Amino acid sequence: MTEKDLPSAALVHKSAFVRQNYSNEWLECNLNAFPRYLIYVADIDNEIVGYIIWVQKSGFRPEAVLELEQLAVMPNSQGNGIGRKLIVESLPQVKNQLALKQSILKHVLVTTRADNYAQELYKSTLGAEVETTISNLYSADEVLMIARNIGKQT
Repeated sequence: MTEKDLPSAALVHKSAFVRQNYSNEWLECNLNAFPRYLIYVADIDNEIVGYIIWVQKSGFRPEAVLELEQLAVMPNSQGNGIGRKLIVESLPQVKNQLALKQSILKHVLVTTRADNYAQELYKSTLGAEVETTISNLYSADEVLMIARNIGKQT
């Protein structure tokens, strides 16, 4: 994501996360936190239809633990494999970015609503498994999923 992508990505955020506010500010502050925050967009015919935010947790480490912090796709573009493509195509770029700091990917954390069908996406693309449920964290129960030793996967 670049600064010029912010207005369009903010529309995706606003559409995907209707209970959240200040979409442009949210994405801008994350974009400004590079390289801790690594953000990629999906576009179709020069229109941004989705984005993914990866976050390095607990410092720049030789073995990085990342959080897939946010994945969003415009509602009218959902169900077309865009979320899957964002994960699969951005992850090698994330690993390359980590390598610039002599780091490799160890684990990936994901939190999502307990009733979110995207859990299957995280399981099939990352190998993430539900570790625990956190009651009433945001708008409902959340699950913490972890994909362990993902850097060793091909």
